[in-house]
Amino acid sequence: MPPTDTVPHPTAPAPSIGRSAAFRLLVRSLCLAAGLAVLLAPALWNGFALIFHDTGGYVRAAMEMRLIPGRSLVYGLFLQATSLDWRTLWGPVLVQSAATLWLIHLLLRCHGLPAGPPALTLVGIGLAGLTGISWYSAQLMPDILAPLTVLALWLLAVHRSRLRRPEQAGLVGLALLGVLAHMSCLALGLGLTMVILAARLLTRQWPLRVWVTPPVAVMLAGLVLMPLLHFSLTGKAGYTPGGSIFLFGRLVQDGLVQRWLAEHCPAPNIHLCGLQHRLPATADEFLWTNESAFQDLGGWLGESEPELKRLTAAAVTAYPGMTAWTTLRSTAQQMIKVATGDALDEGHYDSRGYLLSHLSHLAPSFTAARQQRDAISRALFDSLNLVHEPVALASLCALPLLAFRTMRRRRHDLAGLALFVLLALLGNAFICGALSNPHDRYQSRLVWLAPLVAGMAMTATWRPRCRRCSQTSL
Repeated sequence: MPPTDTVPHPTAPAPSIGRSAAFRLLVRSLCLAAGLAVLLAPALWNGFALIFHDTGGYVRAAMEMRLIPGRSLVYGLFLQATSLDWRTLWGPVLVQSAATLWLIHLLLRCHGLPAGPPALTLVGIGLAGLTGISWYSAQLMPDILAPLTVLALWLLAVHRSRLRRPEQAGLVGLALLGVLAHMSCLALGLGLTMVILAARLLTRQWPLRVWVTPPVAVMLAGLVLMPLLHFSLTGKAGYTPGGSIFLFGRLVQDGLVQRWLAEHCPAPNIHLCGLQHRLPATADEFLWTNESAFQDLGGWLGESEPELKRLTAAAVTAYPGMTAWTTLRSTAQQMIKVATGDALDEGHYDSRGYLLSHLSHLAPSFTAARQQRDAISRALFDSLNLVHEPVALASLCALPLLAFRTMRRRRHDLAGLALFVLLALLGNAFICGALSNPHDRYQSRLVWLAPLVAGMAMTATWRPRCRRCSQTSL
């Protein structure tokens, strides 16, 4: 019987489904690698993870297992764990960048926007080109954890039903790391949790379901775990010390301390009365220069904090109007200080010295990096900020308008996200500007959320929401 046309030729290759799947896997992997490389780009270009003035303090806190004012022991332990016990400092920035990419993916997916590797890579490239995100994800500092904490709390509160259990657990862990890694993250998290609780009360009028249990659980765990961890590791319970000193520095900069000393000195148990003629004009000079009166009081490792707390309370009580005005002014100043590269072009000599003396096995690659050769210049950041600053400020101003527009289009999730990010930026400006001292770094580490949300809202206006996009996973 002659062969029929339906019988395949013995030498004809069978269709290969596996080859197509392997190709798709390769493309997805290359896209994710590209997205990760974009967030690591400053460190890759530098030849080493970026450091800051504070980096050595975090490493020191973990290596000496002690509480250092303004330097979280938990973040120091994070550096130790992710660097494989100090074998390579590429580990922490790799983890930070991967976590950033993952949260952006979850945010896009839960809002029904393209979230697969190609789309995620394009978003990463856009953010890295238009904002300073990669200068924080590639830096040995907890700054990148502030925006990640904001996103984690939002996703846990509003999109819990769209998240798998491992994703929920990962978000809880990441948010908890954030609030333990820096006191400003803890304060910001507490404020945003209050926002979430208030939003829960409004859900009857606003068709957006809010889960309060996960954010509240994260914050309660942070409040309890930090002093317990400190006590178990160092024998001293409590939170990361030094916060009141930063506030005092801001009051010095705004003239409240000088006014109180001029009107009340001599005063019992106030050693600063004899040093008031040496008070500088700025908080940074008071806190960080060797000639400051703060050093005469013992500096960061002395016993000055009780006296400075008393002076802070006395000045605030004596001049409530001046306190309120300078608080509002510092918050407003911090809100618009969004330039990238704050102090990254400086020497960081304390951090350099500590890392070279205690991690000497990393010395060759560390000293060869551009940053340690003083090759990262202010001119570089001036060029970047020709784009970064206007994009950040324009997106910041657009958030209320985007919230209104997406509300009218019944995209309540995006409207809520825009308002949540706006409140996060306002809260961060108050915490860092009014309770510390306005610096570009404090706000620029977080402000890239505004262009991200603006892009999401604009995409949603011309692209209909689709189920397939909301279910795309990495």
